[in-house]
Amino acid sequence: MPFLYFPDDKSAYIPAAIEFLVILILCIAVFLMFKKISKKQEMKAQEIEARILGERNKVNSNQNI
Repeated sequence: MPFLYFPDDKSAYIPAAIEFLVILILCIAVFLMFKKISKKQEMKAQEIEARILGERNKVNSNQNI
């Protein structure tokens, strides 16, 4: 059997094409899920940052009085 095998019956490609499409759809779904989770984490980090900066400004204004 040679290294590369190309079947004479082209219907042998159908299962491979279906498997490729399923895996491609799963990869896209996982990518979009990671993107959504990352966006939620970014929003939480911005809220925490704003809260910390607000507290820091409050402490600095109290020390200047």
